Amino acid sequence: MVLITGLSGSGKSVALHALEDAGYFCVDNLPPELIGPFIALEQRHAASRVAIAIDARSADSLSVVPDELSRLRAQGLNVQPLFLDATTDTLVRRYSETRRRHPLSKPEIADQHRALVEAIELERRLLTDLREIAPVIDTSLMRAAQLRSYVRDLVAAPATLLTLVFESFAFKRGVPVDADYVFDVRMLPNPHYEPELKPLTGKDAAVAEFLAQKESVAAMERDITRFLDAWLEPLSDSHRSYVTVAIGCTGGQHRSVYLVERLALRYRGRWPTLVRHREIDAAAPG
Repeated sequence: MVLITGLSGSGKSVALHALEDAGYFCVDNLPPELIGPFIALEQRHAASRVAIAIDARSADSLSVVPDELSRLRAQGLNVQPLFLDATTDTLVRRYSETRRRHPLSKPEIADQHRALVEAIELERRLLTDLREIAPVIDTSLMRAAQLRSYVRDLVAAPATLLTLVFESFAFKRGVPVDADYVFDVRMLPNPHYEPELKPLTGKDAAVAEFLAQKESVAAMERDITRFLDAWLEPLSDSHRSYVTVAIGCTGGQHRSVYLVERLALRYRGRWPTLVRHREIDAAAPG
């Protein structure tokens, strides 16, 4: 069972449709009290994969969700919660573009912008406990196609192993809200100032060769791997399902991308590993 929750406007419907296309039986806005009966019904129907979306419209009963998930796991069910998040500015823009009303908005507030921001912040507070028990996906800079692909990759990862997500990003566009660990590599030599390397990315051989020759880059890689080598096993032993390691530089194009690719290559043989390049993926066509 995949449980999708998160902030209104963060892409829950897109994620649910992605799972439906992947063969999941999906239900949107199921009251939390009905999770158990619904799963029992689907088990009688011999369903093997189901996905449920729950949001703050069920505010009065959200508190039962963590215990319900624990009960289902105790019955041997593979439960994978996912929490979709986005910055408040992103959510405000999305609601402004669609002209939809936030489900928690108070119509008596005349200032619609203030009403929307207050509704978003209220929703954040209501969903705090659910955010704590789930891997977080920051959809602020994701297109729908990226989110669909990422959700499918996450739920396809082996449930019995810790899944590592390495993500590059640009500090100038904000730190990803889904990051568990953030490493700042802006002090490293920057290929941006090399004219022949400026239009390339850290995935290109010329940039990789340039950075591989810098001792400071190698030292940073060693320090990050030393940290991960020390703590990944304890994280796995504590039943963590996902860990997102975010590497940030100024533009999210060269240094952070190179190190993410290097780290993913290093750990792919030991753990299920996913790679995201936030700025590059956001700029890609399609």
